[in-house]
Amino acid sequence: MPIIVPKDIPAVKTLQSENIFVMTDTRAKTQDIRPLEIAIVNLMPTKVVTETQLMRLLSNSPLQINVTLVSTETYVGKNTSLDHLEKFYKNFSDIKGRKFDGMIVTGAPVEEIEFSEVKYWEELKEIFEYAKTNVTSTIFICWGAQAGLHYYYGIEKHKLDKKLFGVYKHKTLVPYERLLKGTDDRFYMPHSRHTTVYEEDIKACKDLVLIASSKEAGASIIRSKDEKFIFITGHAEYDRETLEIEYLRDLNKGLKIDPPENYYVEGNSGEIKMSWVSTANLIYMNWLNHYVYQMTPYDIEEVK
Repeated sequence: MPIIVPKDIPAVKTLQSENIFVMTDTRAKTQDIRPLEIAIVNLMPTKVVTETQLMRLLSNSPLQINVTLVSTETYVGKNTSLDHLEKFYKNFSDIKGRKFDGMIVTGAPVEEIEFSEVKYWEELKEIFEYAKTNVTSTIFICWGAQAGLHYYYGIEKHKLDKKLFGVYKHKTLVPYERLLKGTDDRFYMPHSRHTTVYEEDIKACKDLVLIASSKEAGASIIRSKDEKFIFITGHAEYDRETLEIEYLRDLNKGLKIDPPENYYVEGNSGEIKMSWVSTANLIYMNWLNHYVYQMTPYDIEEVK
């Protein structure tokens, strides 16, 4: 939330130079407030787990938020009951006549498939196009980030020699970046993917800003220069046990997989070292405050 100060106090210029949102007392007296409308386009097979993770982070804000869960209608997964989907989810066709203050597009376990071969790719392209003019700010996660970067900016994804799987240290690259306010210069975030985008491709695109990267995980947090889109190639939203659940699942399937890196306190099993939860909360609170609440119009029909 912004700090409210007298209009002419000297601290204002310093705080604004650090991208700290300062609201004058004059503006504060005339500000209207309403609940934020946030859509979650949930592409994950474990929809209940993912929706819970994201809603937990969104709830850690003093802002009132109305969440609309969205699933694809061109493909219905088998891991979530139809009863749950029918009761709690809407299709894109149900909501495309509405405006939203914010939207989150999750990842999906389809990263090794060409974008055009994903069963719901044409529908997802419609959602991406819709987000341009009907949503104030959108976050794209993991494969969702790769798909968004490809659709909007032509950035290609590349197959890794082996799965990137673990918790990795990241470096903040943009001083006073509002999305990362409150995080340390170095922070941690989980990754679980077989593909990546190259940093040089991000840096070569005049419409993108690389705001955090990792020696092991590469380009990790990217935003558009107009601040409308944010791409997170990792999973800040993951619970403590998520990587372990994925690891044991793949082992039970007989897949070749190494234990998640930098995840356990000692060795390759045992106590889990939770090192990313504070960063996750800060990222989503900062997004809601700086990129959604402070940017979206009071009349939601004016979103563009």
